[in-house]
Order: sequence, then structure tokens, then C-alpha cells
Amino acid sequence: MKQEIIIAGFGGQGVLSMGKILAYSAVMQGQEVTWMPSYGPEMRGGTANVTVIISDRPISSPVIHEYDIAVVLNQQSLDKFEGKIKVGGILLYDPNGITRPSNRKDIRIYAVEAAEKAAEIGNVRVFNMIVLGALLKILPPMLSADSIRNGLRKSLPERVHATIPANEKAIETGMEIVQKQN
Repeated sequence: MKQEIIIAGFGGQGVLSMGKILAYSAVMQGQEVTWMPSYGPEMRGGTANVTVIISDRPISSPVIHEYDIAVVLNQQSLDKFEGKIKVGGILLYDPNGITRPSNRKDIRIYAVEAAEKAAEIGNVRVFNMIVLGALLKILPPMLSADSIRNGLRKSLPERVHATIPANEKAIETGMEIVQKQN
């Protein structure tokens, strides 16, 4: 079992945090993991992405050029990574940031209205946790709900642990609202 995942969007959308939570969760479940962030000098508002590889065997390199799963949160990320999703792979996106959806027929495409739902909840800070929940719903069964909760606690600074219940609820919400597009 090995999953090569790219999560991409603007800085400030929680892209790196999602990758970090996935990585911690997998480590806590005994998996081999790489976490490789990449972001422009602008940070908030600039482009950001993170590659996470989760495997039950040692990982030879964190550098990959094709992905099993791409999570994209803006059009620039879709334009950049859509063609790098392996045949049979998965594309997960939030339609709020996409002006030209993918028309690939050789991958599975899912949408999660995370920005809209976060605004409806009245807490835009949980946007990335809604996306993470959607990703967890469509991932092949590789991470347990308990390891995700543990990964969330481990990756968030203790000073914000009071937000964990809202984040856990947002993850559940994402799992409920993700929709297959093709």
C-alpha cells in the first residue's frame, strides 16, 4: 500500500496543515511517511503545496512527479497538477476556487463545497478540515479515525487545542458532503 498525495492551493488555506495532519496520523499508525512542503515567498496569498507519501514500506524518495491523489483549492493548482494525476487516480477540489473544472475521464473526480460550508457554519478557519474530511472519506482505507484525531492533536500547538472539537466536527462534515463528479 502506497499513496502519493499532493495538496495545493493558496497560502493561508491550511494546505500545509492538512499535509502535516495526514503525516502525523500515518506515523502514529505505524506507516512510513514523507512530508515535503513547497510555498512561494509571498506565503499568505501565494501558492503553496505539500506532497505527502504514505506507505507500508520504506519510501525511497520524497520527490515524485505523478500523484495518486491531488487535492486542489484554486485554479492555478488545478492547471499545474491535473495532468500529473496517475490514470485511475483521484482529484478532489473545492468548486469555489475553480473556474474551469477538469474534464479528464481517466480519473475519479470529487468535489467538496468546503468554502461554502465553512461560511455557512460561521467559521471559515475550519475550511481546510472540511477538505481533509472529504479526502479521508475517499482515501483507500489507510488511516483510522482515531489516528486522524491523534494526528490533529499532535500537529496543532497546545495553545489552540480548544479548537479541536470544532476541527473534528468539520472533518465529519467534509466526510458527509463530498460528492463524486464522474
